[in-house]
Amino acid sequence: MEQLIHFIAGKLVDKPEDVHVNLREEDDSVIVELRVAQEDLGKVIGKQGRTVRAMRTVLAASVARENKRSRLEILE
Repeated sequence: MEQLIHFIAGKLVDKPEDVHVNLREEDDSVIVELRVAQEDLGKVIGKQGRTVRAMRTVLAASVARENKRSRLEILE
């Protein structure tokens, strides 16, 4: 999951070296924290949040096998 989000975000931004992904697990949840450069934040979020919504959907599908919930947080 961590590598998947890193790959997707890295292809969207101008500075892929500034993409950092941290994975935390709490009870029945998987929390993925994504950090990108400030100027790339809009590219990751997308118009009206469509890009980040799609990333959240892919993440939810990848953890569904384990009967867990997922949450993608974009940190500044």
